[in-house]
Amino acid sequence: MTAALPQPALQTLEDQITELAAHINAATWRLLTLIREYDLRSGWNCGATKSCAHWLNWKCGIAMGAAREKVRVAHALAELPKVSEAFRLGSLSYSKVRAITRVATPENEDYFLMIARHGTAAHVERLVQAYRRVGRDEAQAQLENRRFSYYIDEDGSYVIRGRLTPEQGQRLVLALDAAVDAMPREDDLVPTQRRADALERLADSYLAGGDGDSTGGDRYTLHVHTRAAELEAATIDDEDVSAETSRRASCDCGVVHWLENDRGQALDIGRRARNITPALRRALEHRDGGCTFPGCTTRRHVDAHHVVHWADGGETKLDNLVLLCRHHHRLVHEGGYGVALLASGEARFRDPRGTVVPVAPDTRSRGNVSALHQRHDREQLPIDAATLPPHWQGERMDLGLAVQGLLRRDGRLSPGQSP
Repeated sequence: MTAALPQPALQTLEDQITELAAHINAATWRLLTLIREYDLRSGWNCGATKSCAHWLNWKCGIAMGAAREKVRVAHALAELPKVSEAFRLGSLSYSKVRAITRVATPENEDYFLMIARHGTAAHVERLVQAYRRVGRDEAQAQLENRRFSYYIDEDGSYVIRGRLTPEQGQRLVLALDAAVDAMPREDDLVPTQRRADALERLADSYLAGGDGDSTGGDRYTLHVHTRAAELEAATIDDEDVSAETSRRASCDCGVVHWLENDRGQALDIGRRARNITPALRRALEHRDGGCTFPGCTTRRHVDAHHVVHWADGGETKLDNLVLLCRHHHRLVHEGGYGVALLASGEARFRDPRGTVVPVAPDTRSRGNVSALHQRHDREQLPIDAATLPPHWQGERMDLGLAVQGLLRRDGRLSPGQSP
């Protein structure tokens, strides 16, 4: 019978965790430094990628929200040398740095640094929020802080989150209550389920009124004027555009084709060409989920693109359509990019040189914990188990006193004056 391996003491485990966390902080500082330089040099701008954050999402597997925040923090650290140095040495966590960089300036960063070294990430976050509220109009702050977001969970359910102004919230609650009262009473539903059903009724009511953006069908009707003697050019809304621009614009809308002579007189008015039905649009959205260009995360406001354009004999059917956001739709029609559909339904893109745009970039790890330790040893970073833990011993934070200290540092509060 094999003897059980001895388990390390809990203190040893604790030391290993805190030391490794400090090494990760130092590595994150280097990552952000590289991201800042890469962004400043526009290394991501190959013509198809929208931003550095989109590149991070594609190449490094970082969620879009986190990628945008990393780019923001990377640039903010360049203006905060003391915070940046503490981060480089591993003594500040990314959570603390992320909060501090929202409001800190070169004049007050040392005060934030002192709070961060003595308190937890929650302390720093509370101080940042309190500091941002000082001197701000409450109604204006409520308006600026309003937000609404959603995401689709693994089971397909929609998870909705939001923050509304008092007026917006009151109107929404009144509308939901009215919708709940108008619904037939079902004893097996709990109040939260009834409110969810009421929200659906509100959406149905809005869409039935004709103000909503319906699923499928033409988003608008486009009138394309073509000169009989020059079929390479077209006019949309009195503006001369290239043939490819008119094709892109007509991919996902109804088209009325006007054939004109040199004097602008109509020789022939064609029928509305190709129509993506609601059922076909839903099938396309189910298959593609959003823009199909590699690395793009756009899921809403996407166009249905004909792989073989209807003007070239392409049919309006599922195996000849892909979803593209406006940016990548423009690249395909006017930027020299090509797209083809494989038998599996997967879209394959080529850049203007004919090179296939990779669908699944290599994101395999190129390092390990030992290499991280060795690198930091070579850089003589004094990282050990005591580098990261704060000095906080459980005492309560005096938030008002902390904010006063910041205001005095900023010169907005003189000694002896109360905020």
